[in-house]
Amino acid sequence: MKVQMNCKKCRAKALKVACGTSGVSSVSIEGESKDRVVVIGDGVDAAKLTSCMRSKVGYTDLLTVAEAKG
Repeated sequence: MKVQMNCKKCRAKALKVACGTSGVSSVSIEGESKDRVVVIGDGVDAAKLTSCMRSKVGYTDLLTVAEAKG
């Protein structure tokens, strides 16, 4: 997901929201400008997570949903 995160507090809030979602096993921030949240888990509802991030953090765009390999 691409999330609008302008400060460290915003990043912490985004991580907290993502970690609090059921089925999530790993969350990380990636990207050149540290604006992408990568969520790994089993049975994560991507649409619900995106909606929750929009309401609690701000602008959020769901980029990809893929099955984890490995």
